[in-house]
Amino acid sequence: MVITRFAPSPTGRLHLGHAYSALFAESLAIRDGGKFLLRIEDIDKNRCKDEHIEGIYEDLQWLGIRWSSEVLIQSSRFNEYKNCINKLREMEVLYPCFCSRKKIEAEQSNAGLAPHGSDSPKYSGSCREIGSEEREGRIANGEPHSWRLDCSKSYSITGELQWYDQLAGNINVEPSILGDVIISRKDIETSYHLAVTLDDADQGVTLISRGEDLMESTHVHRLLQCLLELPVPQWCHHKLIKNSDGKRFSKREGSLTLKEMRDSGIKVEDLRGDLGF
Repeated sequence: MVITRFAPSPTGRLHLGHAYSALFAESLAIRDGGKFLLRIEDIDKNRCKDEHIEGIYEDLQWLGIRWSSEVLIQSSRFNEYKNCINKLREMEVLYPCFCSRKKIEAEQSNAGLAPHGSDSPKYSGSCREIGSEEREGRIANGEPHSWRLDCSKSYSITGELQWYDQLAGNINVEPSILGDVIISRKDIETSYHLAVTLDDADQGVTLISRGEDLMESTHVHRLLQCLLELPVPQWCHHKLIKNSDGKRFSKREGSLTLKEMRDSGIKVEDLRGDLGF
């Protein structure tokens, strides 16, 4: 059975981009007679708010979207994430990173590198070269640190990997695309990459649909799936809908929310039609 999902973060109200992504995922499940699931990705408690969870439910119900099974709340799963982190540490594919974001950005600037395409700067791997004795001493002294995935070492364990996208076809995994990503943050004992990979597996998701802006992340997720011996789904990275200025809809850009559109009198039938559903 095909199982898809929509997994928003409750950091604000949903906008048109979210609506398209949710309707797209639901349509894939309906197309194949499958199930559509909802997950709330709220591991970042500094940014996520409970009132926005209720707003997500309200917006999805207004869109006419219905989900199967109980909603999975990510923040209830820290023990599961911790177990996976411990497993990866035992495999010696994680290393502690003591660098701040500011330091990483400065290293990039000094090296004449262009800013990385994602929200986070690509890491040079400087802490990867720190010896075990120094690492242990700095950790023992309470120095804040995250845990990063040694992508090169991981790939040497897994060997060549592929993943299949229903729109783009077979894609070879290139672990260097995002570099040594954070698996366990300094402030949170997990990360987006680990949590989403484990959650999709535990929910039995067989077809992961999301925006094409997340395609690079799939290289990391496929690597984690192999290391953790998780089932391998298919993917479908859809186009991003954009506003009249050609920019994608974003909470950070203050995009008009579904609630604001609803309150202004826009009919859901018209909105769904404009989005192609």
